[in-house]
Amino acid sequence: MSDTRGAIIRELAAEFLGTAVLVTFGLGFVAQKVLSAGELGSPLSIHLGWGIAVILGSAVAGGVTGAHLNPAVTLALAVWRGFPSGKVLPYMAAQLAGAFVAAALVHATYAVALEHFDGGHRQIAGPQGTAGIFSTSPQPFLGLVGGLVDQVVATALLACVVFAVGDRRNAPPVAGLGPVVVGLTVIAIGMAFGFNCGYAVNPARDLGPRLWTAVAGWGGRVFTADGGWWWVPIVGPLVGGVLGGAIYEWLVGSRFPER
Repeated sequence: MSDTRGAIIRELAAEFLGTAVLVTFGLGFVAQKVLSAGELGSPLSIHLGWGIAVILGSAVAGGVTGAHLNPAVTLALAVWRGFPSGKVLPYMAAQLAGAFVAAALVHATYAVALEHFDGGHRQIAGPQGTAGIFSTSPQPFLGLVGGLVDQVVATALLACVVFAVGDRRNAPPVAGLGPVVVGLTVIAIGMAFGFNCGYAVNPARDLGPRLWTAVAGWGGRVFTADGGWWWVPIVGPLVGGVLGGAIYEWLVGSRFPER
C-alpha cells in the first residue's frame, strides 16, 4: 500500500468514525426525549447534546483530518481554503456512511423502546411519530423556501466560525479548544434557530439517518413527507457553508496585511 493510498484511507476512516460518533450521540439525545415522552430530555438538552456530540466527534477525527464531519464544511474548505477537490466526494461519502451507521446503532440500541412507544408501527409524524428522531422536518407553517433560507443562514454562521477557528492570522483558540468553540456554535445555532426545522446544518447528519429510516421500517415516505422536504437540509447547508466561508474571507480573511 503506497503512502498516499494509506493516508487517504486513514483520512476517510477518521471522517467516517468521527461523523458516526457525532451523529450517534446526537440522535441518542433526541431518541431519549422522544421515547420517554419528554420525561428524560428537553429542547435544551438536545441543543447541549448536539454541541457536545460535535466536540466528541472532533476529538476522534481532529488529529487526522481537522474533523470536517460535515459535507458543507468540506465543500466550503475546498472552495475557499484549498482543500483538494479530489478528496471532496470521498470525504462526503465517508461522512454519509458514518451518519448512516450511527442511525443504525441508535435504532438497534433503542429497538425495544421503539416497540414499546409505537407498538411496532413506524410512523413519520403524530403522537407516535418517530422518524423525527433520525432526521429533521419543518414546522407545519414553514414552506420549502423558508426552510432553505433557515438552513443557509444557520450553516453560514457555522462556516464563519469554522473558518475563523482555522485562521492562524486571527485569534485561534488554544490548541485543542477549536472543537469546543465549534460545539458551542452548534449549541448557539440550536438555541437561536432550532424552532423552524431542527437545524440540520449538515447534509450527512440528515441524509444518512433518513436513508436508514427508509430501509428500516419507515419506508419511502421519509422522502415525500412535508412536501418533499428531504432535499432542503442537503442543499441549504451546502450553499450556506460556501456562503459563510465567502463572507468570512471577504470581510476578515482577505484583509490581513501581507507579511
